[in-house]
Amino acid sequence: MSIFSTRSQLNLISAILSRYIRLPFSTDIIPGAVMEAVLAQVHHASRLNTYDFVDVVNHKERCGWQIKSTKESTPVTWKRAKIRNAEKLINASKASDEGVEELGREIINFCNEHAQKSMERYKLGKIGYARLIVHNNGHVTYFEKLLCTSDHPLLFEPREFEWRWSKQKQNLKKEQLPALHGFHKLTGKKWWAWHGLGENQLHFVGERNWWPSCDNPHAISFKFPNAEEKISLEDLMSLLEKIEIPT
Repeated sequence: MSIFSTRSQLNLISAILSRYIRLPFSTDIIPGAVMEAVLAQVHHASRLNTYDFVDVVNHKERCGWQIKSTKESTPVTWKRAKIRNAEKLINASKASDEGVEELGREIINFCNEHAQKSMERYKLGKIGYARLIVHNNGHVTYFEKLLCTSDHPLLFEPREFEWRWSKQKQNLKKEQLPALHGFHKLTGKKWWAWHGLGENQLHFVGERNWWPSCDNPHAISFKFPNAEEKISLEDLMSLLEKIEIPT
């Protein structure tokens, strides 16, 4: 039971995506739904199309994957984190340091519980992270990472983070509400931004610390095609006309 693709599977994922982004109607991003469909196909798994933590499940192997696909410059939205008793916790967080830390713990516990529910619902042994990044330099990276197992179900350790509210910002278009920022204690770097005063989006800035090195065995990179390398709509239509449609 492994959430990691073999080298041949990684090559297949790369080949499928490379062909997809040559299509005339593809854009400069690869939608998450496309990435989910590709991973499900390669691993003989099922795409769930739900709001569960896992997006793709291989029931036979008891493996599931959380899938993200964005541009390098786009923040990863881990989830819309609708915290229980949010109003009460937010008010307490504005009143004391203990209150803000309690709210932060609730956010991390919310993430952990979300993964554990999928683990239990689909009877999974392992959950992995499948991530596609479209870089600014015209390259694409795909990598996989083990997130948690039935023996070690905790995604994140709440004690590793400290929290504080950002200052309210004002730009020319609209007022930006403060966000609750979570900092990784060991490095002092910002890992989280919870927009609980707005739409409850939880941005996972620290995800960049998971990005692989060039020699990572669970990653593969390929070049994003330029405009000249894309298939024209006319050529695509010509190819499709040759396919016999069963009657």
